[in-house]
Amino acid sequence: MTKNLDKDGLSSIADNYQLFYVDLWGVVHNGVSLHHEAIKALKEINKRRKDYILLTNAPRPNHAVKTFLEKLGMEKEIRDHVFTSGEAALVYLKKNLFNKPFFHVGPPRDFDLFKDFKKMKSDDIKKCEYILCTGLFDDHNDDLKYYKVLLEKNIKKKMICTNPDLIVDRGNSREFCAGSVAMVFEKMEDKLFILENLIQRFIISLLIIKIKRFSQ
Repeated sequence: MTKNLDKDGLSSIADNYQLFYVDLWGVVHNGVSLHHEAIKALKEINKRRKDYILLTNAPRPNHAVKTFLEKLGMEKEIRDHVFTSGEAALVYLKKNLFNKPFFHVGPPRDFDLFKDFKKMKSDDIKKCEYILCTGLFDDHNDDLKYYKVLLEKNIKKKMICTNPDLIVDRGNSREFCAGSVAMVFEKMEDKLFILENLIQRFIISLLIIKIKRFSQ
């Protein structure tokens, strides 16, 4: 069942559910500051002894995003509910590709995603077994043509995209996300491996565990 809450707010349905899945970026914060009305709503959920999970396509582990949220002023009681696509990606990478050389497409701030296997990072895209895309390079963060040139000779390789979003609004600025790079890659080769479906699978598995714990 879908209901528009713009008029009545979350409080109009809060008593009907025990667990809420809440989008983090754009709902609870805008990348620059917290949305204080959203914070008030989350605190109200806590008061009613309900539970919630803050989901985000951020390509970084949970702890990195929690540190970022702390700097924005989010209380620990709230940020402890965060689960990121980066965390789901990390579970998959450690299980399936831990000892495989990879080429990273993304900014240095995302390095904490693969710090446990950073020795497998290759500076030569030709020598990697897969491409790990977490975002755009800082020097080429608004030029998708750069990635077409970079990737067109490596279209037979596997790409793992840890953030399927195409764009994100950071404050008043709009930025490309890893999904835009993956789309460039996808248009060049039908055999594309994007982690989106695997991320969804891991998130669902972890949410089921959360639900079971909550119901006990």
